[in-house]
Amino acid sequence: MAARVGVSRMTIHRLERGEPSISLGILERTLGVLGLDQDVDLLGGNDELGQRLQDLALTSRPRRRVDRTAP
Repeated sequence: MAARVGVSRMTIHRLERGEPSISLGILERTLGVLGLDQDVDLLGGNDELGQRLQDLALTSRPRRRVDRTAP
């Protein structure tokens, strides 16, 4: 598997453990070797829960008005 992806066995091991230091390029190549590269498009396709959580994080605070007429 590592040879087909073009990385070391340790990199594959780190990928399997979910280490965040692995690049998306290596993940994409690995998924290609496994025949799952087309599934990457589905990851963010219709994430209703993720969209709601993102919308909740966008709550805005009202801005203070600045009185520009005061000396």
